[in-house]
Amino acid sequence: MTSLAGLAQIVDEAARTATAIPQLTDTLPGLTVDDAYAVQALSVARRRARGERRAGFKMGLPSRAKMAQVGVSEVIWGRLTDAMRLGEGGELHRSRYVHPRVEPEVAYILKKPLEGEVSAAEALAALEAVAPAVEIIDSRYRDFKFALPDVVADNSSSSGFFVGPWACPSTDVANLGILMEVDGRPVQIGSTAAILGDPIRSLVAAARLVARAGERLEPGDVVLAGGATAAHPLAPGMHVQTTFQRLGRVAFSVVA
Repeated sequence: MTSLAGLAQIVDEAARTATAIPQLTDTLPGLTVDDAYAVQALSVARRRARGERRAGFKMGLPSRAKMAQVGVSEVIWGRLTDAMRLGEGGELHRSRYVHPRVEPEVAYILKKPLEGEVSAAEALAALEAVAPAVEIIDSRYRDFKFALPDVVADNSSSSGFFVGPWACPSTDVANLGILMEVDGRPVQIGSTAAILGDPIRSLVAAARLVARAGERLEPGDVVLAGGATAAHPLAPGMHVQTTFQRLGRVAFSVVA
């Protein structure tokens, strides 16, 4: 059986070279979600060894419907590095990804540590600011097909993110309208309420789940609360703008 470190090398190289790979579970049907989180940690450690720095965490499967669809009762999570953060209003290079898609998110940045079982009030008290954001997800698996352990091992599909203007942490983001446009044409319409009913619940979950891995949310960490709509596929030539009610906009262009 391939070691967890060997699997980490496979998914890391796939992400680094934008190369599609078979599902890990095709040859390792017994791969567990716990195994997959270990692979994720080892894979991201390889990035840090190349000079990337910790930037925070992303949450995935934030809606009850998505959880039920894949048979889980908890959100999943991945790790962010500074190399994944892209400049708002800038360019995304399509050639660096396998199957890139974009989804609107709420971003939090922390001013205090947050760890373990915390309340929504405690999570809010740990915030420095909140912002509109979009995440670039990119499964490295062929044909965009995968089982849950595959996704988790592949850093829960997290590949990049854009963050818009930061706002006061007390800003109510529980039910804000969202409009995503490509070249001025609406492609996704939704609400932040799709993120566990209130995005702050995703931050609470992040504190709990990251602690299970022996880590904690630290000051300066960015936490992406999870996709508020379906993800939209990206192609060169697109200009993507996502507008959040009361929070502002996030925009970028896709180049080859």
